[in-house]
Amino acid sequence: MAGATLRELLDSADAARASGRGQDAARLYDDAATRARGEDDLVALVDAVLGAASVYVFGAEPGKLPAELYDVLARTTDTATRARLCAALARCWAYAGHPDRSRRFAAQATDLADEVGDPVLVADSLDAALAAHWGPDDLEARRALTARLSDVAAHELDPNARLRAHLWGLQVACEMLEVPTIHREMRALEALGEESARARFFAATRRAMLDLLRGRTDTTERLAGIAEAAADESGLADAWMVVKALRFYSAALAGDVAACARGAAEAEEFGRAEGATAVLAEAAFLWTCAGDDARVRELVDTFAGDVLDVLPRDVNWLLTLQCVLEAALAVDDRDVATTAARLLAPYEGRAVVNAGAVMFHGMTDDTLARAAALADDAATATRLRARALATYERLGAQWWRTRLESWQAPVAPTEHRVHLHPAPGGLWLVGTEPDAVSMSPLRGFAYLRELLRRPGQPIAALELVRAVEGVVVVESGLGEVLDQEALRAYRSRLRDLDEELAEAQEWADAGRSDALRLERDAIVDELARATGLGGRARTPGSSQERARVAVRKAVSAALARIALVDQPVARHLEATVRTGLTCRYEAETPAAITWVLQ
Repeated sequence: MAGATLRELLDSADAARASGRGQDAARLYDDAATRARGEDDLVALVDAVLGAASVYVFGAEPGKLPAELYDVLARTTDTATRARLCAALARCWAYAGHPDRSRRFAAQATDLADEVGDPVLVADSLDAALAAHWGPDDLEARRALTARLSDVAAHELDPNARLRAHLWGLQVACEMLEVPTIHREMRALEALGEESARARFFAATRRAMLDLLRGRTDTTERLAGIAEAAADESGLADAWMVVKALRFYSAALAGDVAACARGAAEAEEFGRAEGATAVLAEAAFLWTCAGDDARVRELVDTFAGDVLDVLPRDVNWLLTLQCVLEAALAVDDRDVATTAARLLAPYEGRAVVNAGAVMFHGMTDDTLARAAALADDAATATRLRARALATYERLGAQWWRTRLESWQAPVAPTEHRVHLHPAPGGLWLVGTEPDAVSMSPLRGFAYLRELLRRPGQPIAALELVRAVEGVVVVESGLGEVLDQEALRAYRSRLRDLDEELAEAQEWADAGRSDALRLERDAIVDELARATGLGGRARTPGSSQERARVAVRKAVSAALARIALVDQPVARHLEATVRTGLTCRYEAETPAAITWVLQ
């Protein structure tokens, strides 16, 4: 504007902003800032840089704006002005995805505003502090700051202060799934819209968001029209983005494939041009709604590797991961889905809401349930699906609930705890809970337990006997079949068996008597093979073969006894236990069986 005074230049910038021409306003404010520096007019410079901050588009690259704001902050001594500049810096860095930079300025803004004591200024600083604490781990901080903002704005006539309080109240209520508070804040926004075009824009767009949450697409165009008119009247910088998002997501819910494709293409173009990761993630989700798997895969590939791991935990973190996981699941990209699910897992039960409650993006439980199914974790998939459906039911989120109901989680196998171990009183506890029974001990139970402890591992029959009997068996036919220690152990066991057998007969315990006789006969047979006249040890024959026979007989007897009390377990063991010179439990423990061996 050649020939215009500095004040005229600022007035033109303000007029462009008021008419909704944000890019024109940004250029004029930049020209005004340059001229104000040349004329050393600090007041005009403050107006110029704060004006430029007011038309900065959320999620776009901020360029030199933060440096401009900081330069003016360093020149300014007025406390109220410094509070406004710090708040603008905090919002600028937060909107650009740098929460760590933002928080320092937000804290300064709040301290300075408190020092001034102006409620409108305090409300502005609290709004900046909320923007700086918009990450996934800051929900409790947002709740506290929102409560304070509500108290500060409660008695203010300034509509912008009250608007900020109600917008943050709605955002936090949506995140916390507090349905009554959502309705209360929505009514307050609509009432405020009667006195402020700016508030009317937010009331219309947030009402459209809630309608879409409930699956209503019939109100979108009417509410979008109200929002566009209010945005023109109030000069909101990024209103067009919000209205476009509403229309595109309404098309997604309505199943309008062509409109979804247009929305996805526009979002992808903007996201690539601005380096806006969250917008690219939303574009990937919209391409899934458009059914274009090739475009989905192309965008999902941009999130491969460590891209998701290094995302800043800012306002867009949950949204980005939710959309990327949706897209990765749609094209069965296990690597990206696994990474996204790993990062989202600590945030089970969270609602995902686009910045400022622009759009509801479902529950993390929803996407995590489908990711768990992809990872073959049926139990987790079933649990999370049930919880997500219950939440959708409570919220009235019809579209989301219907979509998730159409997807069936894989049936998780019923877990069985199966006992096979010694019990008090010299007995063994055998069978599936809660019907496991106490049984008389059999040597085959101990052999089976040893095999179950090492699933899939081959165990020599001799080693199995040694592990269970605690005796040393010679492993070839060269030399003595049993050494002297083994002979003493067998003979000692025979004496014990004679006593136990007498006791079992006295108590008329037929089952125990049978088991003891089987064990005694096996030991007598082994001693007969291993000793000659006078009980002297002899060497001929293969101890491996005798161990094989002994283990086979003992395991067969044990399986027959288990079949009397738990046929499914007996059938499983018959199919998976192999005996011979080498023995093995051939299957890894099935997910449905937990062996209790102690």
